[in-house]
Amino acid sequence: MQQIADVVGVHKSTISREISRNTAKRGRYAKQYRASDGQHKTMQRHKTKAKHIRFTDTMKRKVRKWLQVDNLSPELIWARGKSQMGDFVSPETLYTWIWDCKFSNRREDRQDKLLYQTLKHGKRRKRRGNYKNNRGTILHRVWIDKRPKIVDKRNRIGDLEVDLMLTKNRRPALLVIIDRATLKITLEKIDSKDSRYIAAKIKRRLAKQRHLVKTITFDNDQAFALHWQVGKWLGAKTYFTRPNCSQDKGTIENRIGVIRRFYPKKTDMSLVTQKEIKTVERLLNNRPIRKFNYQTPKEVFDRMVS
Repeated sequence: MQQIADVVGVHKSTISREISRNTAKRGRYAKQYRASDGQHKTMQRHKTKAKHIRFTDTMKRKVRKWLQVDNLSPELIWARGKSQMGDFVSPETLYTWIWDCKFSNRREDRQDKLLYQTLKHGKRRKRRGNYKNNRGTILHRVWIDKRPKIVDKRNRIGDLEVDLMLTKNRRPALLVIIDRATLKITLEKIDSKDSRYIAAKIKRRLAKQRHLVKTITFDNDQAFALHWQVGKWLGAKTYFTRPNCSQDKGTIENRIGVIRRFYPKKTDMSLVTQKEIKTVERLLNNRPIRKFNYQTPKEVFDRMVS
């Protein structure tokens, strides 16, 4: 357990609790720990645990009245609610609730199914510039223009790009890591975008080659909020692309396009096993590349390492 804790980057007690809490008690895998089952149990516990409800029933009754009787917009409802109650949910929360009720089949939402008709516009409102941009919550972020120029030359291994590939219903499906110089790719199946989960996955996959890693370039997804922990553990510098500029990490975008030949956007990745993903990873790393004079990424990587 101590060795596992050292690799993952947590205390050994955390490993002990994880094993004891998620080891099967009966059935085919009795007295065995399986990571997939542990993750499923964790997600179920999170769904069923008691949560603080900020948007209370009292607030909802007031919102219904102000929408249907006073014809107020969500922004004006927020302002009135804040002045009367001292604290009130944001306009974005109100818009989300109204549109969720329209498409919901839950019994408690039936009375609010037509609330969207009280809005001024009959389509979903887009976020405006005044509201908080969640990208700003990523700490210790260094932009790509600060990245060493040698990375652009692609003449050394260890300069990585990392991204997430989404599939059916925009669910997270694959963690993709690629070496810019050799195009050697690493694929890992994921079922969450939690930053701690993603950081642990990256550490686990790069553990055997941590001495080779020099830089890692991410996009501005909240899943990479713990980039600084990953960088510190690997001894590497981390950088971020400019917002909405996919060309800043064109290498990995191109490779994801190739991966989609195996897993189109509508693929249900819950039906795909890690073994099948490892097969695709092996196929990609043994796929001839024209820029390498039809050598494979594995051949180029092995030659540069040696």
